[in-house]
Amino acid sequence: MPKFARKMTLAVVLMSAGALAACTTTDPYTGMPVRNNTGTGALTGAGVGAVLGYLTNTNKGEQGRKNALIGAGIGALAGGAIGNYMDRQQADFRRSLEGSGVMIRRNGDQIVLVMPSDVTFAVDRSDVQPPFTRVLDDVARTLNAYPQTTIDVVGHADSSGPDDYNQTLSERRASAVAGYLTGPGGVLVDRVFVAGMGERAPIADNATADGRAQNRRVEIILRPLT
Repeated sequence: MPKFARKMTLAVVLMSAGALAACTTTDPYTGMPVRNNTGTGALTGAGVGAVLGYLTNTNKGEQGRKNALIGAGIGALAGGAIGNYMDRQQADFRRSLEGSGVMIRRNGDQIVLVMPSDVTFAVDRSDVQPPFTRVLDDVARTLNAYPQTTIDVVGHADSSGPDDYNQTLSERRASAVAGYLTGPGGVLVDRVFVAGMGERAPIADNATADGRAQNRRVEIILRPLT
């Protein structure tokens, strides 16, 4: 069986962690099976670990996430309102993240925040560092101002080291970011999906130090709730 088809697991690595039962769900970003927790609010802050997947037990898939948000009173967007909503959100991110090192990419109605290694985590670490919390605080403020978007937090690694280790490290980093956003950042947990891609989706050449640095990243993918 290919490596990417195996069920992903997440080592609980933050300040304290509990063993959480898990089931399988599908990552809307990759289409691959990942683990998903069975308890509501598994991410309650930077000090609590989590499994991958949808962060509440109501969200067994992408439609489940949308249903949960609509049930929470967050209305769906439609028609011309979608593009305008994402345009305003993108502009606010550009203002709040100017000079932070975070790259903002737009693909149709999708916004991607790319957080490279030089503004995220120390080498071989997954704990959220104080300078990075300030960036995440700014991200969370904008996310909270635009609740009609879903949020996928996806970790990536370079090709240095064993494949399995890189996979786990990417998962730990994504979980740490999601934990901060839904904890101190106050982002609604129903909006969030967490996944790790390991070294499978490079954006630069792993043969160079600069390329590896670009590949060590966390991406936050925002899509309108429709």
